[in-house]
Amino acid sequence: MPYVIAEACIDVKDKACVDVCPVDCIYEGEKMLYIHPDECIDCGACEPECPVTAIFPEEDVPATQQQYIQINRDVFKGENPPHKPTR
Repeated sequence: MPYVIAEACIDVKDKACVDVCPVDCIYEGEKMLYIHPDECIDCGACEPECPVTAIFPEEDVPATQQQYIQINRDVFKGENPPHKPTR
């Protein structure tokens, strides 16, 4: 997974990252946004746009937020996966 959205996005969902994503791989869940691991092309356009610094390359996710790597993978496998964001 090239990029991961972590804890700072919870209850924020600013969506500035959605507007710059060239492949529309950012989805909206109930509490936060998620990057689809199979759709992200690792372009990095989303990272600087996040106003709460919640987006990281997978290798740079802070140690205290490593669980968000798996959360971003697993959320798309559940019964109620995130959807394309409304604008």
